[in-house]
Amino acid sequence: MAILVTGGAGYIGSHTCVELLQAGEDIVLLDNFSNAKPEVIDRIRELGGRDFPLYAVDILHREGLEKVFAREEIEAVIHFAGLKAVGESVAIPLDYYQNNVAGTLNLCQVMARHGCKKMVFSSSATVYGTSTDVPFREDSPLSTTNPYGSTKRMVEDILRDLCASDGEWSVCLLRYFNPIGAHKSGLLGEDPNGIPNNLLPYIARVAAGKLKQLSVYGDDYDTPDGTGVRDYLHVVDLAIGHLKALDFTRSHKGAEAINLGTGRGYSVLEVVKAFEKASGVKVPYQMAPRRPGDIATCYADPTKAKKLLNWQAARELEEMCADTWNFTSRQG
Repeated sequence: MAILVTGGAGYIGSHTCVELLQAGEDIVLLDNFSNAKPEVIDRIRELGGRDFPLYAVDILHREGLEKVFAREEIEAVIHFAGLKAVGESVAIPLDYYQNNVAGTLNLCQVMARHGCKKMVFSSSATVYGTSTDVPFREDSPLSTTNPYGSTKRMVEDILRDLCASDGEWSVCLLRYFNPIGAHKSGLLGEDPNGIPNNLLPYIARVAAGKLKQLSVYGDDYDTPDGTGVRDYLHVVDLAIGHLKALDFTRSHKGAEAINLGTGRGYSVLEVVKAFEKASGVKVPYQMAPRRPGDIATCYADPTKAKKLLNWQAARELEEMCADTWNFTSRQG
């Protein structure tokens, strides 16, 4: 039986597909390619060493999902598919609720019809809102400050209710912190369409001369250098966390929220300096006002992931930056 990976051509999805294939899992990849490039599929095949079925299907299209489950033997779903830009979610909230919430409802209903009741869900540390009680634990209070975060929290609630209603369901709610880095080969990395929303691909494009300079939002936070501190983890570590979570769903029932992070934070300026060291390129930046909803410090307590999944992040910031630059340099 195969693992269905929704949003499998995206940044985290593509790395996870490679790790699944290398671990001997059969996969079925589903993506609507709204924020992913088709050439990624060949790179996944090359790195994974095997072929797999591909469906260009949107999770909002019920008939398309039904066809996938009718044709393929799906054991479990790793669910990445979703819109993910915080600022965009404020501008077009209905699109976010429709895609992220209604799309997941579609997916769960089709899964249930076909007797597939295991899911690893791509959630986010944004569900912790503006709490200043760091490090964040899975039992920390939840709140949200934007529609994107609200969709993640809503889907978590839906999946918990689903597990409570039917004891056969097993769901891992993986709350990511800040994934960065790229595959060591340089064939896979974060390459969003348009202007990047995340720090590392933006820095990389500045270093490559494709963007003029980086804006650092806020230099007066209560942090060592005044800039925001975040928990950055290597995307390959994160991908491996999904394999561990998949195994967990095979032996446990119910819904379980688990943080995936390193347990320490780096400031924006620390990341800039680490990237300059890894690339040998100066990254020009300017200070800008704080963004609404941003908090000073955000990092995980990863204790639960170690205990339940036997997972912990292994790669340091320098390696994350070096791998990002290697990928960016190859893009031309």
